[in-house]
Amino acid sequence: MNFKEIKELIELIRDTDVAEIEVERAGTRIRLRREKKEAPAVQVREVTPAPVAEQSGEALPASAAEPVAAGTVKSPLVGTFYGAPEPGSKPFVEIGDHVVKGHVLCIVEAMKLMNEIESEHSGTVAEVFIQDGQPVEYGQPLFRIELDA
Repeated sequence: MNFKEIKELIELIRDTDVAEIEVERAGTRIRLRREKKEAPAVQVREVTPAPVAEQSGEALPASAAEPVAAGTVKSPLVGTFYGAPEPGSKPFVEIGDHVVKGHVLCIVEAMKLMNEIESEHSGTVAEVFIQDGQPVEYGQPLFRIELDA
């Protein structure tokens, strides 16, 4: 087991809800466990927004001007994107396909495990942001779904 594989296991534990994982390869065994920590105390305080001049001529910052699309499906883990169940077969979805919540959109391979990524929304596939075989990062947008009305 090399350093890269161990690092991917650590990222898997850190970036998902997996609490413990044990892997044995070529006589080497590694076991990682995330200790449950109590949720930190949250302080709530009331904030009064500053008044905004209606005709100030200033543009909103890009983050405020562009809301996150509600129909964006993001990668829940680091791995390799596969749009079809096996090489040469028909993709799970294509642009224009209608999907319902729970429909399999793709596979993300992580540590030789094939993880099916399901749609969180019902609607029409409007965009696919990544190509088959490309690496993906945690939280990276994979698809945009135009939501059903």
